[in-house]
Amino acid sequence: MRITRLAAALLPLMLSPAAFARDFVLTDTSAGIEQANWTTSSAKLGIKSATPFSITKTTLHGGRQEGSTLITIDTGNLKLQLIPTRGMGLYRASSGDVTLGWNSPVDEIVHPSFINLEQRGGLGWLDGFNELMVRCGYEWTGHPGTENGRLMSLHGRAQNIPASKVVVSVEEKAPYRITVKGLVKEKTFKFSDLETWAGVSVVPGEKTFRVHDELTNKSDYERDYQIIYHSNFGAPILEGGAHFSAAIEEISPFNDYAKKGLADWPTYLPATPGYDEMVFNIKPYADADGKTLAMLSNKAGDRGVAVGFNVQQLPVLTLWKNTDSVKQGYVTGIEPGTSYAYPRQIERAQGRIAKLAPGATQRFDLEYRILGSAADVRAAQSGIDAIQAGREVRLNETPMAKE
Repeated sequence: MRITRLAAALLPLMLSPAAFARDFVLTDTSAGIEQANWTTSSAKLGIKSATPFSITKTTLHGGRQEGSTLITIDTGNLKLQLIPTRGMGLYRASSGDVTLGWNSPVDEIVHPSFINLEQRGGLGWLDGFNELMVRCGYEWTGHPGTENGRLMSLHGRAQNIPASKVVVSVEEKAPYRITVKGLVKEKTFKFSDLETWAGVSVVPGEKTFRVHDELTNKSDYERDYQIIYHSNFGAPILEGGAHFSAAIEEISPFNDYAKKGLADWPTYLPATPGYDEMVFNIKPYADADGKTLAMLSNKAGDRGVAVGFNVQQLPVLTLWKNTDSVKQGYVTGIEPGTSYAYPRQIERAQGRIAKLAPGATQRFDLEYRILGSAADVRAAQSGIDAIQAGREVRLNETPMAKE
């Protein structure tokens, strides 16, 4: 255990400079540290929080999850799990009778050593896909494609890179914010030198968790970057009659197949064998500070999830509707990003490839709020309506690109 003041000056943890925090290094490749199994709690730390909490790290064994690690934050009214060995992805979240996540045919937390991203023509990423939130990037993202003779596999590499450093931080003063942050390195000789401090924070007593990532170009040269925050939700929120809502300026189908779903794009079918998937490209509206909001709510309108982000960081939104059979994976994705899910060569041609100068850092902030009542859903909808401000949604029936 290491106690620091002004911890943000020593480690890039998501803390206010004035906060006192207790920091725990669970992984550090440079120092030879790997705590396979670890736990702490408010009681163990001597913190007299009105909402007792615990934080646990477990190393998994057997099958293709051999060596995977799982960190669980449990504050009583919110449980959040993340996977340091899979790019710090978020696995599941729950509060009361609301669970965020989905049931994928991939039923283990697959270690990246068992995944070949170039398999099936660049679709190997799907061999491990079962998380609540996946970071698709950062060197590239989107569907597989070839650029300059090189295959860009599905959704990049970040989610299949184990974190080189993992730090848990607990503020010692109210509100006792808990932060878990990991360093994900995308480094390839001649091509990439990107480092991302990928983090999530929870305040005990809240049903909200916040993602804060910092992407830095460590190269001497300007580099491309792309990111899609692939946020995935299944039952019990997703069901026949469930509803999607967001502040939207324009929406268009991803391809010709998605044109069939334009008539009822905000609503969802029950599990429908043969449905496959439909994808829609959305340009969101935002408030004066660039903040916007999207929501998935159940048929009754008394359970849901709200996803907040900033269009100055993440200017586009993808809606993925995969209401296929239950065993195939009944799921929908609310996906803020710098790009849509087209291959990188298409995104480049349409001007959506971002650049990062040598030594520069780009930050990304998202907020996930669990909605456990009709009042919560109404409040989120009111926030969306305030951003929409009565403006009509422009429906474009023509896909913006063809793969």
